[in-house]
Amino acid sequence: MKSTKRKATIFLFLITCCISQFQAQVTSQQIDSIVNYAMTKFNVAGCAVAVVKDGDILHEKGYGVKSIETKAPVNEHTNFAIASNSKAFTTAALAILVEEGKINWSDKVKDHIPEFTMYNDYVEENFNIVDLVTHRSGLGLGAGDLMFFPQGSDFTMDDLLSSFQHLKQESAFRTKWDYDNLLYLVAGELIARKSGMTWEAFVESRIFKPLGMDNTYGALANIKDTSNLSASHSTEQGDIRIIPTFEEMINGAAGGIFSNVNDLSQWMLLQLNKGKYGDKLSSQLFNQANHNNMWKIHSVMDVNRNPRYNSHFSGYGLGWFLSDVKGNMKVEHTGGLPGMLSQTILIPDMNLGIVILTNTSNDGGAMFSAISNTVLDMYFELDDFKWIDKYAAYMKSFKSGDDAATNKVWEAVANMDQDAVDKSKYIGVYQDVWFGKIEVFEKDNQLWIKCHRSPLLNGPLKQYKEETFAIKWEYQDMNADAFAMFTIDENGKANGFTMKGISPNIDFSFDFQDLDLKRID
Repeated sequence: MKSTKRKATIFLFLITCCISQFQAQVTSQQIDSIVNYAMTKFNVAGCAVAVVKDGDILHEKGYGVKSIETKAPVNEHTNFAIASNSKAFTTAALAILVEEGKINWSDKVKDHIPEFTMYNDYVEENFNIVDLVTHRSGLGLGAGDLMFFPQGSDFTMDDLLSSFQHLKQESAFRTKWDYDNLLYLVAGELIARKSGMTWEAFVESRIFKPLGMDNTYGALANIKDTSNLSASHSTEQGDIRIIPTFEEMINGAAGGIFSNVNDLSQWMLLQLNKGKYGDKLSSQLFNQANHNNMWKIHSVMDVNRNPRYNSHFSGYGLGWFLSDVKGNMKVEHTGGLPGMLSQTILIPDMNLGIVILTNTSNDGGAMFSAISNTVLDMYFELDDFKWIDKYAAYMKSFKSGDDAATNKVWEAVANMDQDAVDKSKYIGVYQDVWFGKIEVFEKDNQLWIKCHRSPLLNGPLKQYKEETFAIKWEYQDMNADAFAMFTIDENGKANGFTMKGISPNIDFSFDFQDLDLKRID
């Protein structure tokens, strides 16, 4: 019996070796060619790409420019905002605290943050740490994101902790996945309270430093030498232009990290090595149990049953999207902020990792998907699907459809007699229970609107039809223009209004639809 087992073990070992030997090989030159072609098809100023394979860095390189003004080239050390790719660093930080005995994953949030609230008593009392980072709270997609989108608002952690009681429950607790940023900020606050240092200081000292990620930062303000920091660009208004780089507020746990492909290669290797790093993997950032927990589905999601990839499951772990592709586990996340879009993909069965950082919205997201899909298809030995051409055509069609919908609204506004509007009906101060005051007033002989707590949200208010007005925000870094739909009392005066985005493709973080504004003055 012992001899038979030994022969079987040797046989399996030989099979594994053969599979590894004949696994498709992709060269750095091929990746270079793919990215260079993509740069010709998408309106993106610059990007950087790294691929790790079998414990080594196969490829890392910058493309295009950091700034369309300076024309300085991107290299492998150029820093980009990685946005929501920061979330996996937050869950790794939590794992470290778990191993230090300072928290448990199942701990109730209120045990550590007593002032934490939710929309009902049961959820509030039973909400645990895992619930903070798995998008299963019962709140709607991007609920409350207006507190920090766009940047420059004055909301504090105290505001945030008290806001959840006012946000609308959209689904039963722990039954549905809906992406959430604010609860990651609460996780960042929990890390700060249990570690005695800010979230930014914790990830920099306890994660970046041990991994040798010497040019990675937890916040924009922490970058002292910005000479190799990419500018943010946008094509929202047509031609590519530089926009202000988004700076996280409250804390960066949901999306505040700035990094580069050279450093992120070390992060991918750590993940593929299940928390181990260093010479001969002699050091460990987090243990196997926590690694497994982060890569376990906690929130089930719908499966994209594309026959090309033969996928069967999809879900969210702790800071990671999880699925299967051609029989291989896929671990990934994307990130998006104004002017910065990124993607990280790990195929642990192939010991493969890909990270793509771009410095332009909106094409940057389509480009990173086109590049990563092309590279992955080569490893999966699939036919050339022309991903780059297909995504480029999709972006052209997407923009055309979005432009048609929004242009129709503004054409209707232009055809209205704005001078005939009785401005006095609408002028006043309105308040939403969690977002605060919004004021409607007269400026330059037209109605104007401004949000007291989010000063970038201000602009002219023009009649679209009857009691519905269209707002063209002065903030145009993202697609955020909105309708304001007033209700009129028995005296013919507006007593409140609700809002929603004009574009059918408005970013979900502009959750105007969640506001219920009542006149207070």
